Amino acid sequence: MALSDQLHTLSARAKQAEDNVSASRTKAKAQLESDVQSARDSVAKHADALSTKADEAKENISTSWHNVQRSFQEKIATAKVTAEVRKAERDVKRAEKDADRAEHDAAFAIQFAYSAVEQAEYEVLDAILARAYADELAATTPVSVKG
Repeated sequence: MALSDQLHTLSARAKQAEDNVSASRTKAKAQLESDVQSARDSVAKHADALSTKADEAKENISTSWHNVQRSFQEKIATAKVTAEVRKAERDVKRAEKDADRAEHDAAFAIQFAYSAVEQAEYEVLDAILARAYADELAATTPVSVKG
Protein backbone atom coordinates (compact mmCIF):
# COMPACT_ATOMS: atom_id res chain seq x y z
CA MET A 1 0.00 0.00 0.00
CA ALA A 2 1.39 3.41 -0.96
CA LEU A 3 2.32 5.77 1.83
CA SER A 4 -0.36 8.28 0.79
CA ASP A 5 -2.95 5.47 0.91
CA GLN A 6 -1.81 4.60 4.43
CA LEU A 7 -2.29 8.23 5.47
CA HIS A 8 -5.80 8.15 3.97
CA THR A 9 -6.59 4.99 5.95
CA LEU A 10 -5.28 6.70 9.10
CA SER A 11 -7.51 9.71 8.46
CA ALA A 12 -10.57 7.50 7.99
CA ARG A 13 -9.77 5.61 11.21
CA ALA A 14 -9.45 8.89 13.14
CA LYS A 15 -12.89 9.92 11.85
CA GLN A 16 -14.32 6.56 12.90
CA ALA A 17 -12.84 7.02 16.40
CA GLU A 18 -14.39 10.49 16.61
CA ASP A 19 -17.79 9.12 15.58
CA ASN A 20 -17.58 6.23 18.06
CA VAL A 21 -16.73 8.57 20.93
CA SER A 22 -19.53 10.98 20.01
CA ALA A 23 -22.04 8.13 19.90
CA SER A 24 -20.85 6.79 23.27
CA ARG A 25 -22.24 9.80 25.14
CA THR A 26 -25.79 8.42 24.84
CA LYS A 27 -25.05 4.74 25.50
CA ALA A 28 -25.91 2.77 28.61
CA LYS A 29 -23.14 1.63 30.94
CA ALA A 30 -23.31 -2.01 29.79
CA GLN A 31 -22.90 -0.96 26.14
CA LEU A 32 -20.02 1.36 27.08
CA GLU A 33 -18.29 -1.50 28.90
CA SER A 34 -18.69 -3.66 25.80
CA ASP A 35 -17.35 -0.86 23.58
CA VAL A 36 -14.37 -0.33 25.89
CA GLN A 37 -13.57 -4.04 25.80
CA SER A 38 -13.85 -4.08 22.01
CA ALA A 39 -11.58 -1.04 21.76
CA ARG A 40 -9.07 -2.63 24.14
CA ASP A 41 -9.10 -5.85 22.10
CA SER A 42 -8.61 -3.86 18.90
CA VAL A 43 -5.68 -1.93 20.39
CA ALA A 44 -4.06 -5.18 21.53
CA LYS A 45 -4.59 -6.80 18.11
CA HIS A 46 -3.12 -3.86 16.23
CA ALA A 47 -0.27 -3.45 18.73
CA ASP A 48 0.63 -7.11 18.27
CA ALA A 49 0.56 -6.67 14.50
CA LEU A 50 2.74 -3.57 14.80
CA SER A 51 5.15 -5.45 17.04
CA THR A 52 5.40 -8.25 14.50
CA LYS A 53 5.98 -5.79 11.66
CA ALA A 54 8.60 -3.94 13.72
CA ASP A 55 10.41 -7.20 14.48
CA GLU A 56 10.27 -8.26 10.82
CA ALA A 57 11.51 -4.86 9.64
CA LYS A 58 14.06 -4.39 12.42
CA GLU A 59 16.84 -4.05 9.86
CA ASN A 60 14.89 -1.42 7.91
CA ILE A 61 13.47 0.88 10.59
CA SER A 62 15.39 3.16 12.88
CA THR A 63 16.10 2.15 16.46
CA SER A 64 14.05 5.08 17.73
CA TRP A 65 10.91 3.76 15.98
CA HIS A 66 11.54 0.30 17.36
CA ASN A 67 11.83 1.82 20.86
CA VAL A 68 8.60 3.79 20.38
CA GLN A 69 6.82 0.58 19.44
CA ARG A 70 8.18 -1.24 22.50
CA SER A 71 7.13 1.65 24.75
CA PHE A 72 3.65 1.53 23.20
CA GLN A 73 3.39 -2.19 24.02
CA GLU A 74 4.32 -1.44 27.64
CA LYS A 75 1.66 1.30 27.85
CA ILE A 76 -0.98 -1.11 26.58
CA ALA A 77 -0.05 -3.70 29.20
CA THR A 78 -0.15 -1.09 31.98
CA ALA A 79 -3.49 0.29 30.80
CA LYS A 80 -5.04 -3.17 30.86
CA VAL A 81 -3.97 -3.77 34.47
CA THR A 82 -5.12 -0.27 35.48
CA ALA A 83 -8.54 -0.84 33.90
CA GLU A 84 -8.99 -4.12 35.77
CA VAL A 85 -8.04 -2.49 39.08
CA ARG A 86 -10.39 0.42 38.36
CA LYS A 87 -13.30 -1.98 37.76
CA ALA A 88 -12.75 -3.55 41.18
CA GLU A 89 -12.61 -0.18 42.97
CA ARG A 90 -15.53 0.66 45.27
CA ASP A 91 -14.30 3.87 46.96
CA VAL A 92 -15.98 6.97 45.49
CA LYS A 93 -13.00 9.32 45.93
CA ARG A 94 -10.66 6.76 44.45
CA ALA A 95 -13.06 6.16 41.55
CA GLU A 96 -13.20 9.92 40.88
CA LYS A 97 -9.39 10.15 40.90
CA ASP A 98 -9.25 7.18 38.53
CA ALA A 99 -11.78 8.88 36.23
CA ASP A 100 -9.74 12.10 36.28
CA ARG A 101 -6.57 10.16 35.47
CA ALA A 102 -8.35 8.29 32.67
CA GLU A 103 -9.53 11.61 31.19
CA HIS A 104 -6.00 13.04 31.38
CA ASP A 105 -4.61 9.87 29.79
CA ALA A 106 -7.19 10.15 27.00
CA ALA A 107 -6.29 13.80 26.39
CA PHE A 108 -2.60 12.92 26.28
CA ALA A 109 -3.27 9.99 23.93
CA ILE A 110 -5.05 12.38 21.56
CA GLN A 111 -2.14 14.83 21.72
CA PHE A 112 0.29 11.97 21.16
CA ALA A 113 -1.73 10.72 18.18
CA TYR A 114 -1.79 14.23 16.74
CA SER A 115 1.98 14.42 17.05
CA ALA A 116 2.26 10.95 15.54
CA VAL A 117 0.20 12.07 12.52
CA GLU A 118 2.46 15.08 12.08
CA GLN A 119 5.50 12.83 12.38
CA ALA A 120 3.97 10.43 9.85
CA GLU A 121 3.43 13.33 7.44
CA TYR A 122 7.07 14.37 7.86
CA GLU A 123 8.30 10.78 7.39
CA VAL A 124 6.22 10.30 4.22
CA LEU A 125 7.39 13.61 2.74
CA ASP A 126 10.98 12.82 3.70
CA ALA A 127 10.69 9.37 2.10
CA ILE A 128 9.35 10.91 -1.10
CA LEU A 129 12.21 13.41 -1.13
CA ALA A 130 14.78 10.67 -0.43
CA ARG A 131 13.37 8.56 -3.28
CA ALA A 132 13.40 11.58 -5.64
CA TYR A 133 17.04 12.25 -4.72
CA ALA A 134 17.99 8.61 -5.26
CA ASP A 135 16.19 8.57 -8.61
CA GLU A 136 17.91 11.82 -9.63
CA LEU A 137 21.31 10.39 -8.72
CA ALA A 138 20.56 7.20 -10.59
CA ALA A 139 19.59 9.16 -13.68
CA THR A 140 22.69 11.37 -13.64
CA THR A 141 25.33 8.90 -12.48
CA PRO A 142 27.32 7.08 -15.15
CA VAL A 143 26.62 3.35 -15.39
CA SER A 144 30.16 2.37 -14.28
CA VAL A 145 29.74 4.25 -10.93
CA LYS A 146 26.28 2.89 -10.08
CA GLY A 147 27.26 0.03 -7.98
